[in-house]
Amino acid sequence: MNTLIKYGLSICLLLSAIDSHAQVIKKSESDDKKKGETQLSVRAQSLYDTQDASDADIPWMRVIYRQIDLTKEKNMPLYYPEESTETQENLFRIIMKLLANNQIPAYEYLDGREIFTDEYRIKVQEMFDRFHILYAQAKGFSEKNPRFTLEESDIPSNEVLSYYILEKWIFDRRSSQVKASVEAICPVLHRTGDFGGEPVKYPMFWVKYNDIRPYIARQYILASNENNIAQYNYDDYFQMRMFDGEIYKTQNLRNQSLMQMFPNDSIRKHAQDSIERQLENFNENLWVPSPEELAKAKEEQEAKEDQANGEEVASDKQKKSKSTSRSARAKKQKEAKAKKQKQPKQQKATSAPVRSVRRTR
Repeated sequence: MNTLIKYGLSICLLLSAIDSHAQVIKKSESDDKKKGETQLSVRAQSLYDTQDASDADIPWMRVIYRQIDLTKEKNMPLYYPEESTETQENLFRIIMKLLANNQIPAYEYLDGREIFTDEYRIKVQEMFDRFHILYAQAKGFSEKNPRFTLEESDIPSNEVLSYYILEKWIFDRRSSQVKASVEAICPVLHRTGDFGGEPVKYPMFWVKYNDIRPYIARQYILASNENNIAQYNYDDYFQMRMFDGEIYKTQNLRNQSLMQMFPNDSIRKHAQDSIERQLENFNENLWVPSPEELAKAKEEQEAKEDQANGEEVASDKQKKSKSTSRSARAKKQKEAKAKKQKQPKQQKATSAPVRSVRRTR
């Protein structure tokens, strides 16, 4: 009898332990699911980890600053939709929600002296106050883990009409190629004063691209008005360089923008085009052409020269023809003039003398 009682108690304890363990697993799965809605797993983040080339593998690098104007058609996927939908959200709203949830860091805008260290990391609450963005402290708020909630209508995404991006063009000795990568993004507010006038630009902060990359890679966008299938995400948009960014600065010793270096519009545009050509042609200028490429280049050059010579000969013929026609026309005009001058003299010689008739009274 005692054996049966002990056996029954053992079964009850075992069933209770199994039930308790099942509840813990269910709760853990529920928490992981809830957490996954706002945060990425370590595995998901590792998919976007990039191994930077060491200094020994980088003999050449150029730092470029670009301005992305969201009013241009190629850049509009970063702006629209202005208000979030069930499937789409613009870039600025994603960044602001990540900052409010304390999921990514942001750094001070230092105008050409960007330092992405903890010393220059901004406090999100101070940033909200500075730009007059309404917020509320979220549950679980603490000094070590400050979290905030933002209403959709309080996020000023309609005022972010441009972005600054910091990109590096690096010659990687391992692959023997020049690679361009976006290092950081800065949203820029365009705000008018109380009395109107031209909007004033307020660069807000820098966020490192690799910090936001795992999150923006999950948001698909409409990259074209002709194709309404959202087949690209924000990461594709930047990695494939689908944006249209104007160079406004390059890293230099005096930390000057192109506007400061070239006040004249036409000269500044020429400088921008020259920098673009240097970056695009860098790979081509690295290699010695093969004999086949030299022969092909020679043929193309000869064809161009023949075409130029043909155009020159045709131009000479046209000029000669014009010259001949001019001389013939001048000769005819000269003969006509001589004939006209000669005709009055003949008329004077052959005409009868004029006799005066005296009036009789």
